[in-house]
Amino acid sequence: MTGAEKSVLLVIGGGVAAYKSLLLIRLLKGAGIGVRAVLTKGGTEFVTPLSVGALSGERVFTDLFDLTDEAEMGHIQLSRAADLVVVAPATAGLMAKMTAGMADDLATTLMLATDKPVMIAPAMNVRMWEHAATQANLATLRARGIAVVGPDAGDMACGEYGPGRMAEPEAIFAAIRDALAPVPRDLAGRRIVVTSGPTHEPIDPVRYIANRSSGKQGQAVASALAARGAEVVLVSGPVRLAPPAGVTVRGVETAREMLAETLAALPADAVVCAAAVADYRVEGEAQHKLKKSEGAGRTLTLVENPDILATVSALPPGERPRLVVGFAAETRDVFAYAGAKRERKGCDWIVANDVSQGVFGGDDNRVTVIDAGGAEDWPQMSKAEVAARLAERIAGALVSRDHALPRT
Repeated sequence: MTGAEKSVLLVIGGGVAAYKSLLLIRLLKGAGIGVRAVLTKGGTEFVTPLSVGALSGERVFTDLFDLTDEAEMGHIQLSRAADLVVVAPATAGLMAKMTAGMADDLATTLMLATDKPVMIAPAMNVRMWEHAATQANLATLRARGIAVVGPDAGDMACGEYGPGRMAEPEAIFAAIRDALAPVPRDLAGRRIVVTSGPTHEPIDPVRYIANRSSGKQGQAVASALAARGAEVVLVSGPVRLAPPAGVTVRGVETAREMLAETLAALPADAVVCAAAVADYRVEGEAQHKLKKSEGAGRTLTLVENPDILATVSALPPGERPRLVVGFAAETRDVFAYAGAKRERKGCDWIVANDVSQGVFGGDDNRVTVIDAGGAEDWPQMSKAEVAARLAERIAGALVSRDHALPRT
């Protein structure tokens, strides 16, 4: 570890989500951030010191009463040598001990001794997360200035569903990166609308037409814009993701609802249409479940949905946001189709990606940003990194347009 790089002390708690800590270490090391790890006794039941050490390139610490380390006050040195202490996963037990100020192992002792910022990524069963004691502990930790990432809602190892899943490594990495090198608040005073996720177009009260969009990229964009100080309204289709912090979320189901909420959120300085909106809906949605026995050879008649990106782009001056950004999900001839889409829709930029490469539901993306000046290829990176880079580009564009266009 060089003296110039930022460093993180990662405390790995005892939970199934501990495997995600290995992915987090890879992301941090890939970004040039040094990592030292402390494994709790419970953590060693899920990941080994060998695997953690191999990825971090550093010795892994487990015991408070190590004669060599404690002769040198090792827990004090560990707690203060890093720029940030991160607890991931932060179990209900660890959160309770932190709240109470307990110091009965290396992890809790160093957290009591640290003078550096602390961030936690909670992970536990949904009932444990929703328990009044955990929520009281969470409120106390927040009041002490501890940053919290997640948790997400989703399926759990115990078979239940709900909030309590540890945030994905990419989301924790983005929070760490921002904490170590805070992004400029150059979008303060700006209002930006982001659409995200799929739409569900009902066939009957039970069935619907949809697509594979997870909403990860759109939510990452909303989060990155909020981190730069923007007032963000996220118009989201149905997704299994916890809402981003600092963002106003308006949940919708259909394309028509998404258009209505997007227009209702105006005026705005910019609109980013990252949602994968269904192009068609069923004409004459059935009011009751269609029975298989009654529908041999059934034909569904489809009608075109409203075009949200084109509608926003075509708003008259004074109503149209000064920057309108669309997304294009293609499976072939990405540049040609996306470039034509930009011209056809009338938006300022198109962010094109090849979704044939497992982008839907994945954590990485590779995009090409197309504007009036040409195309800019970005290398493959996490969706959080794509979002951060896009937010930086949007901030720069709005500043430039301040000198060319009147404010709405």
